[in-house]
Amino acid sequence: MPVNISLTERLQLFMQGDSAVVEALLREVLPKLHQIALRELKRERYVAPLSKTELIHEVWLGSLSKGGWQIRDQGHFYALASLAMRRVLVDLARKRLALRRGAGETTLSLNESGSLLGTSPRDAQQIVEIGILMERLEAKYPDAARMVDMHYFSGFTLEEIAKETGLTARQVRSRWEKGLKWLKRMLQSLPEPGA
Repeated sequence: MPVNISLTERLQLFMQGDSAVVEALLREVLPKLHQIALRELKRERYVAPLSKTELIHEVWLGSLSKGGWQIRDQGHFYALASLAMRRVLVDLARKRLALRRGAGETTLSLNESGSLLGTSPRDAQQIVEIGILMERLEAKYPDAARMVDMHYFSGFTLEEIAKETGLTARQVRSRWEKGLKWLKRMLQSLPEPGA
């Protein structure tokens, strides 16, 4: 195995079933995956009884190792990993919500930076709702969903996204704003708790 191959090439080899790259790949991606997992778990601290290592383990074994990820580049990998982490947390939230239907529901809203408002403490219903909306955004506007995943969920700046994706800063901002606007509109159309 050549030492000087890029992360993208290692990821693609791994996805093609090359187990020889796993150790080097893990060493390279774990620090960023830990950052993403830590950020996700901080957002979901009221519903996620997982450590960042357990969350990464769930994603690695439960999703990535099964294949099916079509990885274009490093940024795309981290966006997909973030999406997979969010789905793990959404599934956990759904299970917890089923146990205590309707307790403490609040509405969701987004501010201009894309941060969720009104989420302290953030309950399971909110996580399920944002998970469902992100899936709908991905189906309707995949490019916009990727920008939201990379910026909000993975923590990339818009400039870093431009560098990772090869898009211009203007294209990234336009797609980010489109995704943010769509999410805001959908969040505002959700029924009020108890309605």
